[in-house]
Amino acid sequence: MRQINLHNRVLTSDLVQLLNVSEDTIRRDLQELVDQGRLFKVHGGALSKSYHSSFDDSTVYARDSKIIIAKKATRLIKDGMVVLTGGGTTILEFVKQLPESIQATFFTISPLVAVELAKYNNIEVILIGGLFSKNSQITYGGHVITQLSEIKADLCLMGTSAIHPEEGLTDTDWEINQLKKAMLAASKKSAVLCISEKLDISLRLKVCSIESISYLVTELDAADEALSRYVVKDLNIL
Repeated sequence: MRQINLHNRVLTSDLVQLLNVSEDTIRRDLQELVDQGRLFKVHGGALSKSYHSSFDDSTVYARDSKIIIAKKATRLIKDGMVVLTGGGTTILEFVKQLPESIQATFFTISPLVAVELAKYNNIEVILIGGLFSKNSQITYGGHVITQLSEIKADLCLMGTSAIHPEEGLTDTDWEINQLKKAMLAASKKSAVLCISEKLDISLRLKVCSIESISYLVTELDAADEALSRYVVKDLNIL
């Protein structure tokens, strides 16, 4: 459950290696957790329940930490900005913490984020359409990447499954990886929002180095020892 809460989705094959048990054992455990209503089972793995709704805060993992992150991230938003966002529970918390009077244009690949942004009178919301991932609840694919190539946002805000001082941002899904790369390329600056439990973790596919990120936003104090290895040129830690 910790792996699912941290990464929102897990692969059965990864759990087999991590826990050093058989695939049958993992499948039985996942089914038991499904029966308890604690996750969604999908082909090849499982998904967090909190990833699928912006309306039920009770299921959001580490919500207090994510609210701290969200409040820090709102300091980066100024009137008149063009902002590009990904999806996920931390980004949803960020949207909920925005000042009521903010005037900005938001592009997003997440329908759930678009719904939350639509509650603000002075925010123009542009949902980037394409194939829809039932797993990640975002749009993806070649059509989305083409649209992203035509945008030059002031700031890109995204969550991450893992971040490591040497390996940078990483993920497990090839399509999501390509999408995140396109989002970074479409923005002048970027901010990665992640809880500290995702620090020092490396997954299979690299998105970018930490030197490519403008801001790293966690719930920790910027001077916390856990962040010392992330102090590099041009990376601002909030």
